[in-house]
Amino acid sequence: MIIKSIKLQNFRSHELYSLKMGDKTTQILGENGWGKTSILEAIYIALTGKSFRAVDREIVRRGADFYRIELGLTDGEKVAVAYDLERQNRTFLVKCSKFGRLPKKYKYPVVLFLPDDLHLVSSSPASRRGYFDKFLAQLSPGFSSTLSRYNKALKQRNELLKEASVSPDSLFSWDVMLAKYGCEIRKARKELVQQLNKRLTEVYRGIAKNEDEISISYESYIDDVDESKYLKLLTLDFERDRALGHTNFGVHKDSFEFVFNKSVADGSASRGEVRSLVIALKFIEAEMLEKELGKKPLVLLDDVFSELDEARQEALVSNFKDNQIILTSVG
Repeated sequence: MIIKSIKLQNFRSHELYSLKMGDKTTQILGENGWGKTSILEAIYIALTGKSFRAVDREIVRRGADFYRIELGLTDGEKVAVAYDLERQNRTFLVKCSKFGRLPKKYKYPVVLFLPDDLHLVSSSPASRRGYFDKFLAQLSPGFSSTLSRYNKALKQRNELLKEASVSPDSLFSWDVMLAKYGCEIRKARKELVQQLNKRLTEVYRGIAKNEDEISISYESYIDDVDESKYLKLLTLDFERDRALGHTNFGVHKDSFEFVFNKSVADGSASRGEVRSLVIALKFIEAEMLEKELGKKPLVLLDDVFSELDEARQEALVSNFKDNQIILTSVG
């Protein structure tokens, strides 16, 4: 157990809310639309430094000009997060010190399980990229910064491509950044998939009770090119990019696919098989986070039990029996 209590003020639909956590598992009951997911979101922000679904200005309760989160931890410390809507300023208060961003040493690993995750196999390529990138951001704090820099450079380049006077020279500095950070992103994604594939079939079989072979296929738009080749390819694509008005080449087009017995899972795997796969991913995620960060992750389950049969519910509870679990359900 790491969290003893939570207090919210003006956080989404919650004007004032407080809750004391159970020793191991805390269940939050409420009807749809009551704000159960918002409580998990607040915990996620306080422990990881960012929301999993919105920007700060969208989180402030309607009619209010700030929100505040306060977590009471089992070691006696508190973590507070405050956002001022007028100033558009967020601050973290940890051990009597204020920070604009949550420092790496105060972050805590979280395994988040949302209903949408159960549709991961059939989701869009962008959704699958986002799923694995969020995992990488927790596993390797530097990845989040690299991805952010890549996305900023991509946005700037795309804006320039819409200008009539755009030229290869005016894009050069952004191309350099895309090449540098793109290669770093591809390397991190490739290594993650390699690690996941070492465990995926074994963990999946333990849940599904069959002999299927499962893997993740990662296809990068840039293959194994180095920075100089990446930069050259961006330059060669200039005329097409200008015509399209956006950058068509780069890791923002990479694809993750799930493979069942050498066939693409989307369309070939049953609903039960897909659910077993996603649960296996969550188990491996928790293992890797604990091994890399030396902390047993907090587990947040957002109304997923209703989507799972009894066997998979038992597998979920059994595997996370040593983790603190906070779950929501309709009731």
